[in-house]
Amino acid sequence: MPKVVHYRKSDMEFAAFGGPPGKATIARLVGPEMSKTMGAGIATFDACSIEWTVLYDEVIVVLEGTFRLVVGKDTYTCAPGDVIWIPENTPIKYEGDKAKVFYTLYPVDWRQKHGLA
Repeated sequence: MPKVVHYRKSDMEFAAFGGPPGKATIARLVGPEMSKTMGAGIATFDACSIEWTVLYDEVIVVLEGTFRLVVGKDTYTCAPGDVIWIPENTPIKYEGDKAKVFYTLYPVDWRQKHGLA
């Protein structure tokens, strides 16, 4: 039976992703080495715009700051406590101002399924 894992804020390691301008970081917490079905983590976005097509279903919960999700001509501006659902194969831009979000995604093995691993 799998073990319960407690992630302490002080132990989370954030790595940079995306590129200038601005800054984005990610702490990948639950990955395929831990779960056969879902992934999860925390990401930050500040003065950045990161284009991506999600290759998985994703749910984002805004924890701090202002988070924006741009989908085509629509921009979803979110505050702490707001939740966003993004279906697989949606082209988006992640943006934010001092934003911190929790995300979860399915399936966790999306990289393998799309030939990226």
